Amino acid sequence: MSNSPEPVSVIILDKKYQFACDPEQRNDLVEAARQLDETMTEIKDSGRLMSLERIALQAALNFSAELMKLRATENFRQEKLDSRIRILADQIDDALKS
Repeated sequence: MSNSPEPVSVIILDKKYQFACDPEQRNDLVEAARQLDETMTEIKDSGRLMSLERIALQAALNFSAELMKLRATENFRQEKLDSRIRILADQIDDALKS
């Protein structure tokens, strides 16, 4: 089985687009396109933005804001976890010294 890029067709806002991607990334590309299509369709159906460019820009901003929130949450979670590990390591050190 070859790992060379293969063409993958997706439909976004009723338009067909073709991309090349590695076979192992195919499902991720299709799912990303489905989510983008869903978001862009919601924006288009809201009636506020009509040009494809503005719809795409609004979708990109929405995804970017969501990604920033996820990163902030992950950083907070990681800092909490690191802190807890340091506390446990200190407790282990104290216990071993006793």
